[in-house]
Amino acid sequence: MKNFLAKTGSLLLLLIAINITAWSQPGSMLIKVIVSPDHKDWNYKVNETAKFTVQVFQNGNLLDNAVIDYEAGPEMIPDQKKEGLVLKNGKTEFTGTMKTPGFYRVRVWAVADGKRYEGLGTAGFEPEKIQPTVKDPSDFDSFWSNAISEARKINLDPKITLMPERCTSEANVYHISFQNDAAGSRIYGILAMPKKAGKYPAILRVPGAGIRPYAGDPRIASQGFITLEIGIHGIPVNLDQQVYENLMAGALSSYWTVKMNDKNTHYYKRVFLGCVKAVDFIYTLPEFDGNNIGVTGGSQGGALTIITAGLDKRIKYAAGLYPAMCDATGYLNKRAGGWPHYFRTEQPKPNEVETLAYFDVVNFARRITMPVYLTWGFNDVTCPPTSMYSAYNVITAPKELKLWLETGHWTFPEETEILNNWLTAKLKGK
Repeated sequence: MKNFLAKTGSLLLLLIAINITAWSQPGSMLIKVIVSPDHKDWNYKVNETAKFTVQVFQNGNLLDNAVIDYEAGPEMIPDQKKEGLVLKNGKTEFTGTMKTPGFYRVRVWAVADGKRYEGLGTAGFEPEKIQPTVKDPSDFDSFWSNAISEARKINLDPKITLMPERCTSEANVYHISFQNDAAGSRIYGILAMPKKAGKYPAILRVPGAGIRPYAGDPRIASQGFITLEIGIHGIPVNLDQQVYENLMAGALSSYWTVKMNDKNTHYYKRVFLGCVKAVDFIYTLPEFDGNNIGVTGGSQGGALTIITAGLDKRIKYAAGLYPAMCDATGYLNKRAGGWPHYFRTEQPKPNEVETLAYFDVVNFARRITMPVYLTWGFNDVTCPPTSMYSAYNVITAPKELKLWLETGHWTFPEETEILNNWLTAKLKGK
């Protein structure tokens, strides 16, 4: 029976891995729209003219009389739009420039049989010079220091339950929880640890936006790491999928906007504190080596990666993909801001700008002291590169940015492999 469960668990993990790979990047489309900047590195000097070649393909050939809609201009705030343009030979060109550091984007939709097929290309104009617009509150450090101190007055009260059906021959998997910033308020997660006795480095995996169950990471655990994958919403992470869908459509819909006018009660306050207390939890594990711990995640998880690293100096390495929540006030300064695009379509209400400064990734990035590895693409419309560079450019600690230019809010398998290898190698002292 034990061998059967181990084999079943391994098969489940394989199926999960296959599913992640399948959904990590867009599938092949019947009609392909390719938008290509004329510089191979997609980078330009300010005031230089970028030329974009647009090609519409079907069956590997340019599509005659292709019909396109397009928009062009600074990313997220295009100043050119047109519908129903016919490309006699399936090809056309655009030009664009920027007078200040930033990104210029051409976004095209080919229209055929009532369906739209999208392609886009984004040129960077001296992005290494982009500076944030968000303010750095004078009491930022004291606010978070006091909040962490108050949260730590709440006993962790850890609960750890073995999940035999998910264990493998080399790793044990547990459903865990611990108290967060108030009595009865808990953070839940999946802990995976090597079965072999010893002391191991640890990886904290922080989640992307939304509400979902989690599987943990026994594959990495089998390589000699403690891995803790947490949820942030105070509910178990091993429930039926329908539970999370109901919450996302109901009580937790747009949770990122909850009390965004009050720094003491904004939804993300307990989330950020939960990430620090997750590190506290890892430090209670006898199997932890007591020193080497990294944090990683993508999108909202990329934001939480930087935030956790900025709040907790026990983190030794941080590795994030396309971080969200960067430079929320960008839109108030006529340029792109980060997900969740708070002020893209609405002007801020009283106290919102001031409150969100305490939760903006930029201000945590300013405070990072450990090595950081980040990765993203220029074509991201969920987390615009202008916003991400706003955070990256203020990091003064050792840092590395790996660009995968054509990616949007998705990754190539090679991209996540390189990031994971960077983090695990660092934690192993290589």
